[in-house]
Amino acid sequence: MATFLYRLGRRAFRRRGLVALLWVAVLVGAGVASSAAPAPPEDSFSMPGTESQKAFDLLDEQFPAASAEGATARVVIRAPAGGKISDPAGKAQVGELVTALGAGPQVSSVDDPFKADAVSKDGTTAYASVTYKVNAMELTDEARDALTAATDAAREGGYTVETGGDAVVAEQEMGGTAELIGIGVAAVVLLLTFGSLVAAGMPLLSAIIGVGIGISAIGALGSTLELSATTSTLAMMIGLAVAIDYALFIVSRYRAEIAEGRTPEDAAGRAVGTAGSAVVFAGLTVVVALSGLAIVNIPILTKMGLAAAGTVGIAVLIALTLTPALLGFAGRKALSRKDRKAPAGAQAAAGPRLGTRWARFVLRRPVTVLLTAVLGLGVIAVPAAGMELGLPDEGSSAPDSTQRKAYDMLSESFGAGFNGPLMVTVDARDADDPQAAADSVGERIGGLGEAAAVTPANFNEEGDTAVLTVVPKTGPSDSDTESLVHDIRALSGGIEADTGATMLVTGATAMTIDFSQTLDDALVPYLALVVGLAFLLLMLVFRSVLVPLKAALGFLLSVAAALGAVVAVFQWGWLADVFGVDQPGPIMSMMPIFMIGVVFGLAMDYEVFLVTRMREAYVHGQSAADSVTTGFTHGGRVVAAAAIIMISVFSGFILENDAMIKMMGFGLAIAVLFDAFVVRMAIVPAVLALLGTKAWWLPKWLDRILPNVDVEGEKLHRELGDTAAPAEPTREPETAGV
Repeated sequence: MATFLYRLGRRAFRRRGLVALLWVAVLVGAGVASSAAPAPPEDSFSMPGTESQKAFDLLDEQFPAASAEGATARVVIRAPAGGKISDPAGKAQVGELVTALGAGPQVSSVDDPFKADAVSKDGTTAYASVTYKVNAMELTDEARDALTAATDAAREGGYTVETGGDAVVAEQEMGGTAELIGIGVAAVVLLLTFGSLVAAGMPLLSAIIGVGIGISAIGALGSTLELSATTSTLAMMIGLAVAIDYALFIVSRYRAEIAEGRTPEDAAGRAVGTAGSAVVFAGLTVVVALSGLAIVNIPILTKMGLAAAGTVGIAVLIALTLTPALLGFAGRKALSRKDRKAPAGAQAAAGPRLGTRWARFVLRRPVTVLLTAVLGLGVIAVPAAGMELGLPDEGSSAPDSTQRKAYDMLSESFGAGFNGPLMVTVDARDADDPQAAADSVGERIGGLGEAAAVTPANFNEEGDTAVLTVVPKTGPSDSDTESLVHDIRALSGGIEADTGATMLVTGATAMTIDFSQTLDDALVPYLALVVGLAFLLLMLVFRSVLVPLKAALGFLLSVAAALGAVVAVFQWGWLADVFGVDQPGPIMSMMPIFMIGVVFGLAMDYEVFLVTRMREAYVHGQSAADSVTTGFTHGGRVVAAAAIIMISVFSGFILENDAMIKMMGFGLAIAVLFDAFVVRMAIVPAVLALLGTKAWWLPKWLDRILPNVDVEGEKLHRELGDTAAPAEPTREPETAGV
């Protein structure tokens, strides 16, 4: 592989104009296609095979009018202190509000609280449900303004009016703040790392073009493949980070080759042949981890993973072709002014770098460093044991938002369970008496004594399918509500045996339960698939069994610590003000498996980049201990810079208003911090120091089976005639701490 990539790098260097023009043409073409494509759909959850999804599918089939995907708003109105909505003045005010709401653009219907039994028992509070003809993404500004004007008019009479529902939430716009912050910090880090504006600009330019192509492609295919705005955000978040890192490693290796006296063209070829090989396998691990999310069988998670994987694939291609082309334009200007004036080999003769000194420190005290790092991450991971999973609702909105106020008003006046009602569908098409079957369901649920209310059955036009609404006594995320769901579902067997009807339970709480269960069931197969494939890839790269095993175990430690930090901030509320967490609450259900998938891929990036250089030194004759020092001498600073860039890119997304994006940005940033600076920079060299030459052990029978992809470039160096190392160098026995 190294030889092929060497030739590819030289060819791109020579034909730099054509390569750059082709990539710009692809970017323009993707941008034009994206601008001409319809708007992407809004986020939606579906969980094939779960009871909640089966119930929704039944409702779509049997209640087509009721299952329209129109936006909804729930307007809650409360009388002034001492007054009642049921008073003549209150009724008049509610009537005016209902009339004003119904006159708004795109409104399909408005339920009068007095006709829909939507008035609290104490008569102080009522709510009106507004249904629109279009979904929330298609609501016009005029429709939203009309809703706001109607509620403002009602407030003028001294009434408290708050609004919830998806019609209230303005369309999330990615204003570019996160991306600009990430790119800005990346530019500073690159400039400090390289000391050259030209060298710092190349990774940024490569990343912008690569991510631009990826995001434009997602936009162009958004309506066709139902890729939502969140999908493109994740792709941008990950694609931008890895694209900068991949180009950074190739530019850094190019500068090192130039410093050793190579010609610019040869240096570009060698950089792509060596660092480019690491980029290919690092990219493959990320793609495997992201694509593996499809095994969970949750469409939105699958689409997010595949879209991000596609963007990472483009980033790899950009790094292998456009980056050497840009190096062709830059030539020796990629070096700092000081390095351009220095003779070849001057850098190597300089004093030891910080990475070298750190590696030597770890090699002297491997046990101390290992125990400190493991115990530290272990303590941070402790909160993860108390993680509570759930799906975001308006109860997790900011306390001063109208959605949260409406949520609280409904809970106070109608009961905590009112914000999370359960929908029980009764498929009585095979029952002798559908009405009797539905009545039996209602009676048995009421007999449990766990529901605050069970509404009478509402039948479809054919009279063979019914829906009952069950209002729990407790809130949507309460454990008692979850128990109620399980208890109701436990009745289904007896109901079907006695009446012939099939009962299914859905609703917000039921969806959360099914969603969490789906993720739990998929976790072990997903880990086995992703870790297994990545383990094989790393064995190909490192020709070792223990190094990939160490990499996987280190990843598990870093992701556990990252999840612990997420729980501490977003669930417990520690440092909530610092990170802009308005309302601590349950962790998003998909967060653990999402973190595992994404962080595993990113963690392997640093493993490949850092340890590949160690493997290269070992293959070329250095001792195991010296190879660790060499790896940090040449790669420590660059890996640290790459990690800082990735952390800054992810951290920028913490400023977004979307709670899910904020949580993802924080989780990924803290995970990279732990993995890069604790696991890869401390645990990895400590373990390699303790293992010595055993770290590179590979059974002979396995060595014969595995293809030699030559990531460390041994064959390339032989072909170029600049290696004097024997194929199997003889080394002195080593012990830990040497």
